[in-house]
Amino acid sequence: MKLEASVSKAGPAVSGNALAVAIVAALAIIGASVPDLIWLYYCCKPLTTLMIFRMAWDSVPAVSLRYRRAVLIGIGFSLLGDIFLMLPANVFAAGFILGLASFLVAHLGFLRALTTDSKLFARPAVFAGIGLVGALNLPILWPGLSADLRIPVVAYVACLLTMTSQAIARHLSLQTPASRMAAIGAAFFMLSDTLLAYDRFRAPLPQSALLILATYYLALWHIARSVRNAPPAY
Repeated sequence: MKLEASVSKAGPAVSGNALAVAIVAALAIIGASVPDLIWLYYCCKPLTTLMIFRMAWDSVPAVSLRYRRAVLIGIGFSLLGDIFLMLPANVFAAGFILGLASFLVAHLGFLRALTTDSKLFARPAVFAGIGLVGALNLPILWPGLSADLRIPVVAYVACLLTMTSQAIARHLSLQTPASRMAAIGAAFFMLSDTLLAYDRFRAPLPQSALLILATYYLALWHIARSVRNAPPAY
């Protein structure tokens, strides 16, 4: 009864958070798509991630304190990555590498969360399947990578694929609403980064800001929601 009461009280708050995040994320996408409104992008992109961080911070009851702490670390480094990747290359040349490094640490944080209650590599078939996706994409993107980016990008892809595989494998084992949220979030993260890689290293994608940012925020949103040990409420 206490859990049901907690869920019913949290429902409107979660819905309100979802609406607020959606509005600010939409403004970030508009700012990224319209050159004259680029200031919206610079303001709203990190603000959206910060709002999602706060949502994960406030999530109760949590799956566990260790899980929440690791997810917060992941979202925190995602925020840092947002800032680095927003910096124009002609202003700060190391922005992309630092952004890539920040997101690599973010995925290590998410991976740590996903191994607090589930063994790593417990379902080899899942890891093999997700690894195959990466193996098929990397040769396509490889010609567009400069020599100094190849090792960092391979390390990042390996970390991303491991995190995604673990999230899916964990849900197959636990079968909880929270584990489902984490698996969906990880899948969106892989999709967002794949779109970003194709846009940057292969060929520009139409509506790239919408596709990349929308999937990115869906990823962070679902991972943040996975902290709460209760039925999902959108």
